Amino acid sequence: MRQPIKVMVVFGTRPEAIKMAPVVLALQGDPRFQVVTVVTAQHRQILDQVLELFKITPDVDLNTMQPNQTLTGITVRVLEGLEPVLKEEAPQLLLVQGDTTTAMAGGLAAFYQKIAVGHIEAGLRTDKLYDPFPEEMNRRLLSRLAALQFPPTRWAYENLARENLAGDSTFITGNTVTDALELILAQLPAGLPSRLPLVATSPQEAGRELNLEEGRRFILVETHRRENLGEPMAQICRALRRLVERFQDVEILFSLHPNPKVREVVCPILSGMERVRLLEPLPYTELLRLMRASYLIMTDSGGIQEEAPSLGVPTLVLRRTTERPEGIESGNALLAGCEEEEVYWLAAQLLEDEERYQKMARTASPYGDGHSAQRILEAIAHYFWPQEYAAPANFEP
Repeated sequence: MRQPIKVMVVFGTRPEAIKMAPVVLALQGDPRFQVVTVVTAQHRQILDQVLELFKITPDVDLNTMQPNQTLTGITVRVLEGLEPVLKEEAPQLLLVQGDTTTAMAGGLAAFYQKIAVGHIEAGLRTDKLYDPFPEEMNRRLLSRLAALQFPPTRWAYENLARENLAGDSTFITGNTVTDALELILAQLPAGLPSRLPLVATSPQEAGRELNLEEGRRFILVETHRRENLGEPMAQICRALRRLVERFQDVEILFSLHPNPKVREVVCPILSGMERVRLLEPLPYTELLRLMRASYLIMTDSGGIQEEAPSLGVPTLVLRRTTERPEGIESGNALLAGCEEEEVYWLAAQLLEDEERYQKMARTASPYGDGHSAQRILEAIAHYFWPQEYAAPANFEP
């Protein structure tokens, strides 16, 4: 009997964990594969929430996260941590996801050991090297390291083709975030989430929780990207202040990233404002319940951009560029930038123009159909055993 293909899966942040979980679970249930799961813990606490949710126990935990970590520090620790693991385990394929520093360094570590790299969510581009930073360069480097590429959509595939990087080992799979979303939504209770943890701005406020009340229009906000730190994020916050001052039935629910550089901008502007709630990072299930209950989402998160269309919640993308134009093309999202006047004006339009709002509030799945992980497995089997396994059909929305 043929030996199973040994696949090492490496990830380190919550978005990676969410999107990798369906792949890990599929690999674990398929006798054609032997899977080794490695986490770098580039993000510690919010990564662990996802591992617990999907009941994934890593085989190796590099535990690289440090206070005030730098890109150089993360890269060095991931490279040094993976080298002995790769030598000991000797996988035939290493899978990475997306464009994080963990993904880039993981792919480079495998390349140094002459191990084939598979890149999930390949082909995303803004064509601006510093926007987003460092993600645009990370994914470009991975496109040149990878033996197997899994662009999620036709648009991502065309980006690779334009760079002469799309070949026989490039498969349009859809995005595994839709697989994860379907797995979790089926288990979520109806109604609003309760007991949401509030950010404590003083020791006396520690442990406070929020219970949401029916009858308000909730706007979920999440912004954390490096290019938005500082004045761009301050402008977003000032736009939010104006919205709650103008619309008395609106309540802002701001999920605050743990990065202290986010909090030092957001808290001075929004703390203490009526109907503005600053929340600690939520478990994925509670975040999805909050997204589902929201009237509007405002975010610079790539994952939320992909999830919101499946929930039918209009989304303002708080960035000047996006590598995920499919949601904008489907009409579910608008590119809002991060300047106060533009963010305020676009949000206000959706809050007061019902017809405009309803055109965006449609459930769509431009990113995936829930079968992306299985396509990835079939593509890997075809790559190693082409005589026995056919290439999977490409995802088409």
